[in-house]
Amino acid sequence: MLFSSMTFVFVFLPIVLLLYLVTKRELHNPILLVASIIFYAWGEPKYLAIMLLTILANYLGAIGINKYKNQSTFILILTILTNIGFLIYFKYFNFLISNCNSIFHSHISALDIVMPIGISFYTFQALSYVIDVYRGECKVQKNIYKLALYICLFPQLIAGPIVKYHDIEEQIDSREVNFDKVSYGVKRFIIGLSKKMLIANTLGAIVDKIFVQDPHNFSHIVAWLGSFAYTFQLYFDFSGYSDMAIGLGMIFGFRFMENFNYPYISKSITEFWRRWHISLSTWFKQYVYISLGGNREGKLKTFRNLGIVFLLTGIWHGAEWTFIIWGIWHGFFIILEKGLNIKDFESKTHPTWINVLMHIYCIFVFSVGWVIFRSPNMTYAWRYVMNMFGGLRLHTNEFLFSNQYYIDRFEILVFIVAILCSMPIFKNILNVENKPAKAFINIWLLFLFFLSAITIASSTYNPFIYFRF
Repeated sequence: MLFSSMTFVFVFLPIVLLLYLVTKRELHNPILLVASIIFYAWGEPKYLAIMLLTILANYLGAIGINKYKNQSTFILILTILTNIGFLIYFKYFNFLISNCNSIFHSHISALDIVMPIGISFYTFQALSYVIDVYRGECKVQKNIYKLALYICLFPQLIAGPIVKYHDIEEQIDSREVNFDKVSYGVKRFIIGLSKKMLIANTLGAIVDKIFVQDPHNFSHIVAWLGSFAYTFQLYFDFSGYSDMAIGLGMIFGFRFMENFNYPYISKSITEFWRRWHISLSTWFKQYVYISLGGNREGKLKTFRNLGIVFLLTGIWHGAEWTFIIWGIWHGFFIILEKGLNIKDFESKTHPTWINVLMHIYCIFVFSVGWVIFRSPNMTYAWRYVMNMFGGLRLHTNEFLFSNQYYIDRFEILVFIVAILCSMPIFKNILNVENKPAKAFINIWLLFLFFLSAITIASSTYNPFIYFRF
């Protein structure tokens, strides 16, 4: 089920919220658990069993870690391998077969496998739980239904943010729902829905028109337009989902971590990754980077650890070489900045010209990276990037469309809105205390919801980009 669907917005969510608000606190967790299972099973019920097996495996694994201290490391490794095993089979198995055939000239047939939606997200949440129990950072959850609620809670089940168990442990047992939280949650949900329906989907139409063509067949201007359009489409699509998830969590009394903090204002790639997909980057930091030694064992091992983290980040995103190269691309610049001892450029003490240059550098890196990320394969990505920088011989006599075909006046307006909204201009809009301003914001949000609802009703299937991961 999609957050951006009529079924969810006007049927599922109102029913669940009504049941939640009119029942006793003791029934809140069961209601959310049943709702979460229905939410997941709505789209692909046959893969519900995989998620339930994941819950059972991690429940038993954590029980074993807690009970058999002498064997806790073995049990942890076994539980981790079980989780990763599901992930490898459903997400990477055919990719491995394809590459094996290419390298060894073998003819192994690919399997008919469809990846369960959200498996990367709920697998990482499950891993967070068993590792936290092993490290003694949280108590073992002996109630399997509460553990199931943590892993499959529907607001963040499909595309994050990735919630770590130690951050939400107490909230599973005790949380408060009041008018202020519900009000804030609804407003946050509307903002996220508007990001998705009004900005991301509009820019996505530009992206699709460009990336469906051979890079030889459009101009350098169009190549840059496609890069920037996708840069903003991805941000508003994914941050929109995160806003909706955080808003829904707040409605039901949960506080999820922020997943984005205006990443496109960054002046280094190091800063970018502290602002982009925060829940994933902190997950890798806490459970991989620090476990490998972090930056405690000298520069070379620090570089190695950073390289491993960003290689895994690329692999996590998908079973394609484009994602792997994208992860390596970002890892290279992270290591470069570390090696050159480039400090954060968030401070206002630096000269303006340095800030401007660093910002341009950062835009260059992540814009090229997003082209790799969006491309169907590395051959296409290479040609596209070469087009951007004038290194590709264009078939000007074969251009199917003029530059004006790719973007109209309305899309230009949306582009401008996207640029403005990617900066912290409206950062505290929901915390305004002035009553007239607050009333105006509420009316504006209602108007955005109305526009979003119309767009939902008139559009076809529009999944979030990160559903595929």
